Parts: sequence; C-alpha cells; structure tokens
Amino acid sequence: MSPKLIKDNPELLLYIDGKLHITVLGGIKLTGFDRLKVTLKIVCTDKKKNVFRHNLDLYNSIQTEQLIEKAADALETGTREIITAIAGLTAALENYRSDRLEAMKPKQPEKKQLTEAERKAAIQYLKSANLLERTKQAIGQSGIVGEETNALIAYLVYTSRTRETPLHLLCLGASGTGKTWLQEKVGELIPEEDKLEITTLSLNAFYYFGKDELKYKLLLLEDMDGADNVLYPIRELQSKRRISKTVTLKDSKGNLKTITLQVEGPVCISGCTTREQMYEDNANRCILLYMDGSPEQDIKIMDYQRRMSAGLVDHAGEKKVREALKNVQRMLKPITVKNPYAVYLALPEAVFKPRRTMLLLLLFIETITYYHQYQRELKTDKDTGEQYIESTTSDIQAAFSLLETTLLKKSDELNDACRSFFEKLKAYLKEQDTETFYSKEVRAALRLSPSSLGRYLYELERMGYIKIARGSRYKGFEYKIQSWDDLENLSNDAQNMVKSILENIQSLPAGVTRTPIVTQSPDGLHKAQKTSVKEAVTQVK
Repeated sequence: MSPKLIKDNPELLLYIDGKLHITVLGGIKLTGFDRLKVTLKIVCTDKKKNVFRHNLDLYNSIQTEQLIEKAADALETGTREIITAIAGLTAALENYRSDRLEAMKPKQPEKKQLTEAERKAAIQYLKSANLLERTKQAIGQSGIVGEETNALIAYLVYTSRTRETPLHLLCLGASGTGKTWLQEKVGELIPEEDKLEITTLSLNAFYYFGKDELKYKLLLLEDMDGADNVLYPIRELQSKRRISKTVTLKDSKGNLKTITLQVEGPVCISGCTTREQMYEDNANRCILLYMDGSPEQDIKIMDYQRRMSAGLVDHAGEKKVREALKNVQRMLKPITVKNPYAVYLALPEAVFKPRRTMLLLLLFIETITYYHQYQRELKTDKDTGEQYIESTTSDIQAAFSLLETTLLKKSDELNDACRSFFEKLKAYLKEQDTETFYSKEVRAALRLSPSSLGRYLYELERMGYIKIARGSRYKGFEYKIQSWDDLENLSNDAQNMVKSILENIQSLPAGVTRTPIVTQSPDGLHKAQKTSVKEAVTQVK
C-alpha cells in the first residue's frame, strides 16, 4: 500500500507508510513557510508496545537526524525505513499546508457566462417599451414588498457602479422600517461578481484591498455604525474615486522603508443609518432614500409575512425574476453618456448644498440614459472617434419624478424624523379643530417617548414652526402652530419649477439642444463643449 496522509482531523493528522504510523499531534501551523514544527507520535505496527514521541522542526536537518536515530532505537527498526517515512511525511505536510491555504483564500464569484437564450432575453428586456415601469414591476415580483419608488432608485444607483462616476446611496429611517432589508433585497438583483457585502470594517481595512479589487464594484454596508472607523476613506472613494496610505515596513534585512498602499475606484457605495445628521458629510455625497414607515406599508409587510409563513409565496418565481434582472445587468456595456439638455436644468432655490445636489441629479439622469442604452441612437464624435449616447427629455422627466421626494427633503430644513412628527402633529390638530396643544396630550395621541417629543418640540420652536402661547415649566406649556403650509409651499414651488424646465426643454427648436454639449469625461467630471469645435454626428452603420 502506498503511503498516505489521513486529514479527517486537522488536529490529529495520520501518516501511514507501511508498518509505520506517524501521528502529527496538534496539526501544523499554516503560517511561516520557512519552518515546519511538529509533534510526532510514531508507532510500528509490528511492535505496538513501542511508541516514540518527539517534537522538532522537520526543516532542521540536525533535529531530523536525531529523530531518525532515536526513533530507530526506540522502535527497534531500521533507520532506512524511518528516513523514507519522514521524507514522505514532510512532503505530504507541505502539500497539505498549501492546499489548506489555497482553500482559505476568499474566492471571487466567477462571472456567469450567459447562454444565447439568456442574452437575447436580457437584450429584449432592455429594448422593451416603458422600461422603467417594467423594471419597477419586476422588482416588486422579486420579493420586495412596497417601497416601489425607493427600490427602483436603488436599482438604478447600483446600475451606475460600472460608470466612471457612479452614484452612491444612503437609506435613512427609524429602526425597524426596513432600511437594511431594502438594501439587501435590491442588492440581490446585482450579479454576485459585482458586489461586496460588509457588516463592519476596521480602521485600515480599505487600504488593504487589492489595488483594483473594488473597481466598478457595489459595496453594501449593512449599517454605517459598523463603518464608523472608515468614514473618511469612504468619502474619499466617493469624491476622488481612489485612496492611498503611506506606511513604514521592515524589509528582510530589518531596514525601514516607506511604501504607499493604493486602492482604485470607482466604487458604488450604499449604506443604511438611523442618524442622518451624524453622517452629514457622507450623506450629501449620496442620493438619500427615506423609508416608508406608514401604517399602509406595515400592512403590506405583515401580509407578506403571513403569506410566507403559510407557504403561499412563490419563491421559485421570485428567484427567476432576480436571475433575469441580474442578466439584464450583465448585458449593460460601458458607454459615454452626454446630456445636451444639462445647461437648461436647475434646482429649487430652497435646496441646501445645491452644488452636490445638482451633480447627483445630472448623474442620475445619465444613469437612466445608460440603462436605456439599447434604446438610444449610438453616435460618434467625428473629431475624437468616441462613441456615445444622448439623454432625452423622457430621461430628465423620469429623473425628476423619481427624485421628487429626495429633492424635497434636501430643501427642507427639518430632518426627516422631525418633519414626520410635525406633519402628524398638524393632522392631529386639524382633526381636533384647534391650533394649540399641550405636550402631554400630543405624546399620548401620537404615542411618543418623552425624550423624542422634547427633542422635536425644541427643534420646531427653535426653527420658528411653533411657539409657546402660554404656561410655565411647572404647569406645562401650551404651544401654537406658526406654519401650516410650509411643506406644501416647498412642494408646489419644486413642482412648478420642474414643470417650467420640462416645458422649456420640449419647446426648444431642433438643433438648439446641442449647444453646448455637456459630457462626462474619462476623469468623471462634467465639461461643456462647443459645437463649433466638436460636432456630434450619427454613426454610420
């Protein structure tokens, strides 16, 4: 029988070579290829009463020679047999260590090779009319309950991961409103080879990824609290699309030397949090999704949970839809997008941080165009030979429609939680047909904790939305609403502005829209071009 190494128990490896049975007690260390320290128990089957135990480094020739001599004496056998067995054991342990280390390496998901039928189905899907509406329906059929608009926005943001300047997403909402669930479920619609899901990150974790390991990937952070240590590199990846860190290491001779670790983007980053204000620097680089915490959404979720428990949910059908949407993602190819209408776009004056918000809007419009690439005419710049597609008015209209809530929230000086409370408060007071209230009655009616209620009232009073009408700190204050229509006014102003922009764009005469062209250059920046220098011409097919 040929020698063999039995590896059933990593802590008790058994090597059999004829009548010699060698047990490696405690296994071996997988690190340190320059040594092979083991504790051996050697038994000769002819003389089972004779057992020899020894600890040594198999790469140390002196220790190995001592082992052979002592083992031969103890087992009353020839040294040649011991020499052969130890040499075979050493080779077997080396192979075993290499195999274990290879198995421990994180395996990157292999890119799925689509069949011809899958390719045709995906392309046909991307060519279908009302693509966004059809995608919204498909997302709902994939197992996502409610949150139709939020889910579609997230899907489009994740689609931008393969562009030079991808979008980023931050899901906001109170605990238990489904932030992580939505991110996870939409993430399931993205091919496995294009995403990386992370629960928590250590301080320098980002710098030790491979240089191109994150490139064109979707990075899903389950909770921003788990990424507290790496908020700065996240911001740098979002803004500069690369990060670097200079560290000092010792070389083989013990000399110190400086090396620079670099990780290249672009990377699409998505995260969840309950604390918008704490992550404001990161949030203003992202499209913000506010979770639906309405009773209607609660009913939808609980109904789905009941149907799932009763076995009435078609999991196979949901999986089929998810695979189809993954294939759709795989068929999207990198292509430059130009938005000839960009110079006519504007934001509501009330929007905070308009510079970054405008960039997010432009990139979102381009992403919608990118998703419709199979429905857009492929054009070529005759001077540079660059191929590109152009945004249409329908792309702009879709972007404004989808981002209506996001733009409204960015125009609101109240945070989402405080705004939600204020709107509920106004609705309650209208039902009671009164303009004043005491905190005690509101807390009971809206079922709020004293700390939350106090925080909301303080913020609203500080911002001038309510005022103290009368009372004292001992008997309680009576508050009065100062602003009833602020949100409606913001919404109406934004809708009127968007309507005016769309009417202006649609009324432009033919040819005017191409002056100037705004394009995303290879470095990801938006630049205006003059048609007198570069004129877009239709590609001759």
